[in-house]
Amino acid sequence: MQSNNLVVCADVGGSHITSCLLDLETRQLIKSSEARVAIDSHAEADKIISDWSKCIGQSIGNSHVQKICIAMPGPFDYEVGICLIKGLDKYPHLYSLNVKELLAQALGFSAKDIYLNNDAACFLQGEVFSGSAMGYNTVIGVTLGTGLGTAVCRNGLAHSADLWRFPFKASIAEEYISTRWFVKRHFEMSGKKIIGAHELSTLISKDPNASIIFEEFGHNLGCFLAAFMEKEKPESIVIGGNIAKAYSFFKDTMENEIRKVNKEIVITTAVLGEDAMMIGAGAGWYMQTKVEEEKTLRS
Repeated sequence: MQSNNLVVCADVGGSHITSCLLDLETRQLIKSSEARVAIDSHAEADKIISDWSKCIGQSIGNSHVQKICIAMPGPFDYEVGICLIKGLDKYPHLYSLNVKELLAQALGFSAKDIYLNNDAACFLQGEVFSGSAMGYNTVIGVTLGTGLGTAVCRNGLAHSADLWRFPFKASIAEEYISTRWFVKRHFEMSGKKIIGAHELSTLISKDPNASIIFEEFGHNLGCFLAAFMEKEKPESIVIGGNIAKAYSFFKDTMENEIRKVNKEIVITTAVLGEDAMMIGAGAGWYMQTKVEEEKTLRS
């Protein structure tokens, strides 16, 4: 496939990588090009780079792409390409390595042809580019899951807000807004172990603690978002991540806290699912390029 509008995008997780071509003109992924490869995040660097390259190369096929755009978990020096992940039980053998250069060599591209960005920023960028937050100038987003991802999009370009360690209650925000909080809180109240929010949602009709826990979570999330809003003054909020699948169970208590700060703000849930990361990776490079072009024209 030949097109000047194509980039290849990838979403790197702890257990797999997914890649796909993105048509920047239609703002849609070309699903026939999607590839997915399981990853052992504790493998040696050579094996990880090889598996990532295999997946990305499969999506590229015979197509001409402008850029390789990757949504990558942090911490990372995204501009230079150096992995700073350490002590997080994933990718220990990539620490201090220049991933851009290693991938470029494996794929036969130049390192300058590879764009990396934080996965939370890519999630929000995707939803702003072709999802639930299209048309808003300033948007904040959260991904709710194993950890707490936060991002801000202003004038079409998203970046990580890195608020997972924001001081909150007796600790930090992520300790109260994550899967492990659900597991810990349910055990405190019942002495029973659950896997996370999805399992708890299936217990609503038979476990009286379930509704209470979801209301507490909604209160926690709402208070955190209220503080986030005070800082960024957004027009819209996007809620995503696996915990968002149980949104209806904590929506009301969350909104009660948010409306104390801004009665008019638009609150949406993500609509792109896992595709948001890939779309956002490509859109992030595209929007950054547009900003740089506009600066050049003004100078």
